[in-house]
Amino acid sequence: MTNDYVQFISGIYKKTGIDLSLYKEAQMKRRLTSLRNKRGHAEFFSYFEALGKDSILLEELLDRMTINVSEFYRNKKRWEVLEKKVYPYLLTRNRKLKIWSAACSTGEEPYTLAIILNQFIPLSHIEIIASDLDPLAIEKAERGVYPERSLTEVPTEIKTKYFARIGSSSYEVSKEIRRCVTFKKHNLLADRYEKNCDLIVCRNVLIYFTEEAKKMIYSNFSKSLSKGGIFFVGSTEQIFSPSKFGFQVFDTFFYKKE
Repeated sequence: MTNDYVQFISGIYKKTGIDLSLYKEAQMKRRLTSLRNKRGHAEFFSYFEALGKDSILLEELLDRMTINVSEFYRNKKRWEVLEKKVYPYLLTRNRKLKIWSAACSTGEEPYTLAIILNQFIPLSHIEIIASDLDPLAIEKAERGVYPERSLTEVPTEIKTKYFARIGSSSYEVSKEIRRCVTFKKHNLLADRYEKNCDLIVCRNVLIYFTEEAKKMIYSNFSKSLSKGGIFFVGSTEQIFSPSKFGFQVFDTFFYKKE
């Protein structure tokens, strides 16, 4: 790690509270170097100085540091497991579920959670907490408007019931679904975690963290879950020693707190 980059990530930590040393260096440095060069800076020192003078530049950096790639029903087979096995199991324990969609990006994931849960209980009984590090992603999530490509995996009957077409190529999530989700800013590496959750979903994000950071996050999620609660991870994020964190395998990419 070059001294220039070390000083940069130290400065970013002081400025934003985001610890870039806990992200995989090669991926993060490549992403930020590309952005730095695009803005006409040959080294991180001058780029950091520019960030201090331009809030729009800083917002752009924060957006680039976070991984905002999402869609409704992403990896559809896993959502079928949620519908057919996970929700029925959780609802036998508690009819009022506490659900946290962590690192939710632009909101497709928590809205999908609400849509599927509505197959079992009324929307008025659904409350989902959704959080992300990126305030721009949260703003987009709260608007609830998405390009058609984000709905590729959405069944036709679900699209008809829960979405309204806007213009020629966009869809808006219904107000009733949007009311089920509360969005907030949250840093997985620094902020306090939710408590007594029945279901925590954090998918396709942990692959970007170092092993040290992942262990800390897994431990924190385990503490956040109620006994018997479920942790749902992404399709490239299998936990190889779940018992270290108080988990046992419930299904592929689903873990139950022991």
